Amino acid sequence: MSATITKRSTALPTSPIRLTAGGIIRSEWIKLRSLRSTIWAYAVILVLQIAIGLLVISFTVSNIDSPRGEAILQSPELATAGATAGVVFAQLVVSVLGVLVISGEYSTGQIRSSFAAVPKRLPVLWAKLAVFGVVTFVVSLVGILLAYGVTYPILANAGHSSNLFDSAVFLPIIGAAGYLALIGMLALGLGAILRSTAGGIAASLGLLLVVPVIFSLIPVDWAHSISDWLPGSVGPAIYQMSATFEWWQALLIMIGWIAVVFAAAATLMRRRDA
Repeated sequence: MSATITKRSTALPTSPIRLTAGGIIRSEWIKLRSLRSTIWAYAVILVLQIAIGLLVISFTVSNIDSPRGEAILQSPELATAGATAGVVFAQLVVSVLGVLVISGEYSTGQIRSSFAAVPKRLPVLWAKLAVFGVVTFVVSLVGILLAYGVTYPILANAGHSSNLFDSAVFLPIIGAAGYLALIGMLALGLGAILRSTAGGIAASLGLLLVVPVIFSLIPVDWAHSISDWLPGSVGPAIYQMSATFEWWQALLIMIGWIAVVFAAAATLMRRRDA
């Protein structure tokens, strides 16, 4: 009697669905634009840029008769200062949105579906970083350009002229949009570490606004040096004149902050349960 032994393969069948970087990025783009908070936050950023730019330039022009107003009107940086005046407030909105982009998935449990579709997990984090960074940069740039456009006639009537294609004008505008994108990405990284909306927002705004003030109040040199290197202090040097850092030095420091935060976020994301 002969027996036929049939060998059974233990290999798992190959899935017909292959994950690609483009597919993961596309899924994150769909999630980002489908959130109502995203639409509202970006709309607020656009309104802030235009409204505060108009307010600053209108106030400056209305006080042109004073010696200080005359001096400010002759400043070549006045056009970019008005266009980027709203960045101070827009960074708060960007920070909140950056945290919500990832903490919202943890609070609703949607992150489990994301990790089930992408078991390696980290591609989800990198896709969120890329999509949110690019979209925030584009929206911020549009808002700043709109602020420049609506304030240009007011400045022209007052005798101040500027050219958008002058490097002294468009480089600070691009730098301001880049600063907002970097601040948003930093907040996203903090949200990935803390996995809590309240905790992420508190950490982001605290690092941006509170911690620099605390260190600046300590009357020793090392505390002032630390304050200069914090994101809220060094970041504006990307688009404004700074006595401490050149714009490229400020950019490298901001990238360093983001690299450190996302290294911690990636490590924790791989080790913790969803």
